[in-house]
Amino acid sequence: MVPFVSSKTLIAMALAGAVLAACGRDGDRASERVPVENFTAEQIYKRGEYELENNRRPNNAVYYFSEIERLYPYSEWAKRALIMQAYGYHKGKKYEEARGAAQRFIDTYPGDDDAAYAKYLLALSYYDQIDEVGRDQGLTFQALQSLRDVIEEYPDSEYARSAILKFDLAFDHLAGKEMEIGRYYLKRGHYTAAVNRFRVVVEEFQTTSHTPEALMRLVEAYLALGLTDEAQTAGAILGHNFQSSPFYQDAYAQLRGRGLKATPQGKSWLTDVYRQVIQGKWL
Repeated sequence: MVPFVSSKTLIAMALAGAVLAACGRDGDRASERVPVENFTAEQIYKRGEYELENNRRPNNAVYYFSEIERLYPYSEWAKRALIMQAYGYHKGKKYEEARGAAQRFIDTYPGDDDAAYAKYLLALSYYDQIDEVGRDQGLTFQALQSLRDVIEEYPDSEYARSAILKFDLAFDHLAGKEMEIGRYYLKRGHYTAAVNRFRVVVEEFQTTSHTPEALMRLVEAYLALGLTDEAQTAGAILGHNFQSSPFYQDAYAQLRGRGLKATPQGKSWLTDVYRQVIQGKWL
């Protein structure tokens, strides 16, 4: 049985659809937008959802969500619209605006169930801006801090699990930056500068995927400097933790070619690391 709908209701629904459709034709040009003051918060919200799903320009959706906040402040719909603004901005790659909307949600509704998602969106706005490894890594540090906030403040949320994965990837990204610079110095014969970069990876980024190569590059750099004790110790650490790695095979060949072994020698920062490895306090 088809439910009865009055002609007055049908006319109102048609008008709402026509006006909102007109808004959607060019949502990026404010001068051509039709005012939505005569529509309910729910109607405007649903139009915003429609724009997010069907329009390639998320700014159209953000317009509707921001109008709810303006017309119906402090309502339940305004709260929902604010988090959707943050999402819409992020989808449109307007990361600064996404951070602003997410932070406003956190400040206004700190105890809300969606506060964890707002915090996660804020972190993503940094994480998704991480450029190629050769670029400045300031955003990577900000992403790490924001992801850590999600993990520590909302440890039981679904966002914490994703934040942990992205934290590890961002951490690996920073190590990759150090490795790139280290290789650059090594290739040009600036061995001491190269050692300093590879040391950072071994001491500060030891849980990343770059550690085996950093140790092998240390063997190479120290051999070039004539510091055989340090080279052998780096080889020993590499052999202890990554013996099946091709980087160990390379380091072993370099040492053997000099009549040396992958065993700890002398006293240096690497022998301290080696003792920690043997005692199980490293990696």
